[in-house]
Amino acid sequence: MTDDAASASGRSQYRIEALAKGLQVLRLFDETSNALRLREISERTGIPMPTAFRIVATLEEEGFLDRTEDGLLHPGVAVLTLGSAALRGSGVVEASERPLRSLGQATGETVNLGVLQGDRVLYLARYRNADIVTANIQVGSTLPAVYTSMGKLLLAYLPASEVTRRIGKDPFASGFGPNAVTSRADFDAQLAEIRAQGYAIQDQELAGGLRSVSVPVYGRGPDPIAAINVAVSVSRHDLASLKGTILEQARAAASEISTRMRAE
Repeated sequence: MTDDAASASGRSQYRIEALAKGLQVLRLFDETSNALRLREISERTGIPMPTAFRIVATLEEEGFLDRTEDGLLHPGVAVLTLGSAALRGSGVVEASERPLRSLGQATGETVNLGVLQGDRVLYLARYRNADIVTANIQVGSTLPAVYTSMGKLLLAYLPASEVTRRIGKDPFASGFGPNAVTSRADFDAQLAEIRAQGYAIQDQELAGGLRSVSVPVYGRGPDPIAAINVAVSVSRHDLASLKGTILEQARAAASEISTRMRAE
């Protein structure tokens, strides 16, 4: 038996199936599905209705789910409390706080810290300065990685097979910005360019009127552990300014965060 197989086998010995199913239920809730009915939970997870009923009842009792009068279920306060505590306690969040604030003050623009979560970018920190298109984004929000500068940057440093595992062969949907990529071939070309230059640009791909530039944050290893970006309005900055002073300011902030992470 290989070390990996032995490790996987060792983990499975201690797996609590009921707990795993409860977590599976909680993972259903995101920006696109923030309220679900019991039947929908059962259908999406494949968990039989009687089992789903017991899991949901337990999660309700413990405050992880709330139920409205019409039977809709949505995340409860306990989930929000856990998420907030996890974000506050994250080492990279703590290390980035001062550099990101300084970056926001220097640029006068909104700055963000994010990590990959599956095929999406999870926002761990956000300092909003100027009004921008995606004003509804907040800490804990996720966005499709393929349309964001931070997502593209972090995907660019992964092996092609891992990129495919995360985003699939055709992850591109309608309803995003006018310059949104529409094919895997074009997206792979973007990733190659990002790897070569060490930064990523999002130019009205996520939404019309919005641009951003992203750079990597490193820990002690050779691969990025997170990314930061500066998000701007197209009315205030053209691509040249984004790739000039703003990029250099972002790189300086990322370097400071990386130094802090290596010192931990």
